[in-house]
Amino acid sequence: MEKFKVIIVEDVKLELKGTEEIFRHEIPEAEVIGTAMTEGEFWDLLEKQIPDLVLLDLGLGGSTTIGVDICARLRKEYPDLKVLIFTGEVLNEKLWVDVLDAGADGIILKTGELLTPIDVQAVMSGKKFVFNYPIMEKILERFKQSVAVEQRRQEAIISYDIDEYDERLLRHLALGYTKEMITNLKAMPFGVKSLEKRQNDLVNRLFRPDERTGINACRLVTRAFELRILDIDNLEPDEE
Repeated sequence: MEKFKVIIVEDVKLELKGTEEIFRHEIPEAEVIGTAMTEGEFWDLLEKQIPDLVLLDLGLGGSTTIGVDICARLRKEYPDLKVLIFTGEVLNEKLWVDVLDAGADGIILKTGELLTPIDVQAVMSGKKFVFNYPIMEKILERFKQSVAVEQRRQEAIISYDIDEYDERLLRHLALGYTKEMITNLKAMPFGVKSLEKRQNDLVNRLFRPDERTGINACRLVTRAFELRILDIDNLEPDEE
């Protein structure tokens, strides 16, 4: 790895010292040109010398959002600067998403292997989305869950013979549309009577004979969610 310059932003003295030791003993190619314990100290350092990498803690002075704000500003004002997050926020997944959206090159959680030369080298070589094992484990688990949910949805659509118009009717009923409103959708070439017939047909497909009494639109939609025909996280109306 070629020589490069680093600024470390960390507000806990003991952790700051430990991070400096990691660079000194495990990443000798790095020259730590400054350390900052507050946002103000960091911007002062940056005025004096621009590093190649900022190792940024998310929580400064008790706030978990300052790191996100710093990252966003760095990405705007110094687009070529590498920003690697090194954080103890091991449970705040929303914060991880926020800082990735702000332009961070990766996130290393202060658990497991901590910061390794491989992580730093990956960032310096231009790799995006550099994570250590704890966060990768969470990402993989979420990915597996997402695939499983989508697989169940596809199986339900096939098993209950759901076509695009069935899905569109169910989705808009779930969004609170009346049948009159649904008939105004560009991709729904049916009148109210046809939609009522389709709704009754869906009741017959999604419920056993002994369950079909008194099924209204709300109960039908609930059943569609139970069977994974509808995805509650992807309910968007079509163009009217």
